[in-house]
Amino acid sequence: MLILIVGLVIFFAVHSVRLFIPDWRKMAVTKAGLMSWRLRFGMLSLLSLGFIAMGYGQARLAPVWLWFPPVHMAHVTSLLMLVALFLLFASIVPKTMMKKVTGYPIYLAVKVWAFAHLLSNGNLADVLLFGSFLVWAIASYAVFRRRDRKAGIKIEEASLRFDLIALTFSVASWFTIVIFLHEAVIGVAPFH
Repeated sequence: MLILIVGLVIFFAVHSVRLFIPDWRKMAVTKAGLMSWRLRFGMLSLLSLGFIAMGYGQARLAPVWLWFPPVHMAHVTSLLMLVALFLLFASIVPKTMMKKVTGYPIYLAVKVWAFAHLLSNGNLADVLLFGSFLVWAIASYAVFRRRDRKAGIKIEEASLRFDLIALTFSVASWFTIVIFLHEAVIGVAPFH
């Protein structure tokens, strides 16, 4: 469990710099260069993800159960993941209406992903992993939306056509994850 916690702390420390010190990234890029910043950010991100994966895998070997979710919640989680993937791709594809309306669909994607997995997983490692991501995404979304409103930032150019592209990627990714990847990588079949 300690490895999982260390990974989460590193991940959220690296990914919360803009929350707490908004200008620090700009100063670091100016001082060390963009490539150096990306290399450091990427290395710390990979390190944290490695710790999270290793710690979560170890914690699953001897789970501490807090509750036992009903079996049908796995189906609810799988369906909510389609929504999370759409929000993820709406943040990647440029000029989506979802980006115009929500500002930061990536944080909404993380919220839906984390909440969905909390519905169908009831051990302590799950609560630490998905609960911490849920809290981080809620805080990040609130802070960035507030900053945008204060600065008067609005996304003007958007088209539903780009949302349809995001939806297409979402559905294709969802089927790939549900049918092939989730069980192969995580060891759990979404529909069992």
